[in-house]
Amino acid sequence: MENDHLAPLKELVARQWQAHGRETLIEGLLLTSVTAPTGPIHAVYRPSLCVVAQGAKTSMLGERAYRYDAGKCLIASTEVPIRAEITRATPDRPYLAFSLALDPATISDLLLERDGSDDAPADAALAVHAFGPELADPLCRLLALCDRPRDIAILAPLVRREITWLLLNGPMGPALRQIGLAGSRMARIGRAIACIREGFADQLNIRQLAEVAGMSPATFHRHFKAVTAMTPVQYQKQLRLQEARGLLLSDNADVARIGYAIGYESPSQFSREYRRLFGSPPGRDGQQIRRSLTSQVEGWGGGDDMSGGKRAFAAEGTNDHTRPSKP
Repeated sequence: MENDHLAPLKELVARQWQAHGRETLIEGLLLTSVTAPTGPIHAVYRPSLCVVAQGAKTSMLGERAYRYDAGKCLIASTEVPIRAEITRATPDRPYLAFSLALDPATISDLLLERDGSDDAPADAALAVHAFGPELADPLCRLLALCDRPRDIAILAPLVRREITWLLLNGPMGPALRQIGLAGSRMARIGRAIACIREGFADQLNIRQLAEVAGMSPATFHRHFKAVTAMTPVQYQKQLRLQEARGLLLSDNADVARIGYAIGYESPSQFSREYRRLFGSPPGRDGQQIRRSLTSQVEGWGGGDDMSGGKRAFAAEGTNDHTRPSKP
């Protein structure tokens, strides 16, 4: 029997999806509705809370699998490239979920108000936990604010602060605290990740990244892999290839030029590694993406089709140019 606290949450996600699609009037609140299981979704998760109201999903961070279904949520503590699949969704019972961006400044502020000793720090960038009525209530109130645009500027920050406070004091607290503590291991690795992201096309300098994180190179390498389930080189490769996939959406995309632009010195190496990650060589994959998006956008009437259009491609917590491959 479905938990009582999920019924209003599910209804609100479905209704707001019909009204707004993926992007709501509340900054950082993104909705997802998908009517069939997907193939792999390659994306970048940023610090966020991802909540499932119906259906199920699996996110892979390296070789680590995080499975979450109705009544569970995933917290991303830092920016990581992932591979995910929506595993349970039908036209009658679509996958319904949403993500809410987490604000490090709010977390830091609330940590000053929090009494009690901290639990052991979270090591991995992702964590999954069940949630109960006490968290579902403010989540519902936040979603309901989408119906009252005049109230959003005043009330949304208050509700988000309440949500953050409940997360900090619940089972997800250790993961969340890593975002707000400037000296935490997660935050220090996060600063190195920001450097990799900003210069993803440049050659990696592990010693320089270790200095940014305030660690020795050996310690940095060990902690980086504990957080992201990847080495820094593997992490950079994921970012490069996902950036390339976005660039391939252009009709006149030049595969070799894209490879050089993202840091590859050899077009053949770029094509080989792209195919290993996405299943097709870059030129063919770009054509498939463009054809798929074009046919779905042309077939989307505008407001009522929960499975159609570019909106259905967006999964919670992802960047904008990712898509599920064909099931």
